[in-house]
Amino acid sequence: MSKTLKVALALVGLTVGAGFASGQEVIQYFLSFGYWGIVGAAVAGITIAVFSASVYQLGSYYLADDHSAVFRSVSRPWVARFMDITTMFTLFCIGFVMIAGAGANLEQQFGLPTWMGAAIMVALLIGSGFLDIDKLTSVISFITPLLIVCLLGAFVITLMNMPDNVGQLNELAQQNPHASGTFNNWLITALNYATLVMIMDTSMMLVFAGSHMNPAQAGKGGLLGGIIFAVLLMILVFILFFNMENIMGADMPLLMVFDTMHPTVGTLVSIVIYLMIYNTAVGLLYALGRRLSHDKPGKFRPYYFAVVLVGFALSFIGFADLVGWVYPLLGYLGLVLAVVMGAAWFRDRQDIKEETGRRERLAELAEAQLDPATDDLSSRERAEVEELVSDSHVASKELWQSVQEEVAADLDADAASDFNLKDVPALDPESAEYDGAPDTPGDEIHWRAYDEMYRTGEFPAVKPEAKQ
Repeated sequence: MSKTLKVALALVGLTVGAGFASGQEVIQYFLSFGYWGIVGAAVAGITIAVFSASVYQLGSYYLADDHSAVFRSVSRPWVARFMDITTMFTLFCIGFVMIAGAGANLEQQFGLPTWMGAAIMVALLIGSGFLDIDKLTSVISFITPLLIVCLLGAFVITLMNMPDNVGQLNELAQQNPHASGTFNNWLITALNYATLVMIMDTSMMLVFAGSHMNPAQAGKGGLLGGIIFAVLLMILVFILFFNMENIMGADMPLLMVFDTMHPTVGTLVSIVIYLMIYNTAVGLLYALGRRLSHDKPGKFRPYYFAVVLVGFALSFIGFADLVGWVYPLLGYLGLVLAVVMGAAWFRDRQDIKEETGRRERLAELAEAQLDPATDDLSSRERAEVEELVSDSHVASKELWQSVQEEVAADLDADAASDFNLKDVPALDPESAEYDGAPDTPGDEIHWRAYDEMYRTGEFPAVKPEAKQ
């Protein structure tokens, strides 16, 4: 799977959570306005796609480990603090809404108590706390296509069984309650939904993008993911609108659509929806755990497990009620974040373009050094590396190390290359011998250490106390 597609599917998996995958968001935010709600869904989808591309570029540009460092870089301290707090609040709120959605899913389909479905989700979330960000991205990307297949199947079946009473469906759709606090206006509601998605996803989008060295490539992945999400949103709106007679009053309307087709289909789709709920829940709560443990990386799992368990306790409020009042509030909080991040991208777009060129050239030099089929870097090429990293806003030694790590992973995955990542544990974050960039005075590249790393795979030139 290409990096761009992997990034895109991770974004879709993060965004398509309990409210989207169940259909509850679409009912309250869009179809409760009838025809105008369909237009609103298109407006929201386009807005989300554009925003996703810019946020992914910013995340890659700043090599984000969590959202707080990016917020501080793009805004004034008090604005950054506001966005930081509201983002953490959002991650937690949507996280426990997801857990509630998991309980509602299994209750509607199998008649299980809501606490049981929520408890199973909590067990999955706790197990996911032992995965690193790359593995988690792969898991989310793998699950996402399952829902896409289900939606496309429902779309085709709906097209083959189009009802004649479209006007009555429009009137029936408008009997659904609107999302609270949006002034019963379809455009305000649509934009509120878009900013909700923005504040919900920005933290994890920055983390996802921060593991990709090329801002241009990350931005394409974000744009593609946003477009896929927008198309899925319109498909879901279409499906629910033309099945409105069968889904009125259901907590999980999309699941009800599949149940009316055939009970077995409903059962299979309920599992897919459950997995999509997991996708969003783990993405949000994982990002919150990373933020809370920013200054204490070793405390990530205790913080993460704590927020999961507290979220489980709060999930008993009720899924549909939570969507109706929690989501609009968070949407308004997301408006500030959307404006600040959009302005930051516009301001830094030329810097991002120049940094992309630097990193692409660094990747070429790193491949020349690491590929067994090519010669080591010459003194002139090493001088070029030093010049490129010194021009970057990222610490010199950290940038060179990060570029080499990504190139090493690409070479290892390339069947045509003789490079083996196991032979170079210093470039493998999953290796017990991994210590990151060698520690040096100031911010210089420690070439003596790298020379030995190129021969041995480790950093023996670095004194043990410097690795601490």
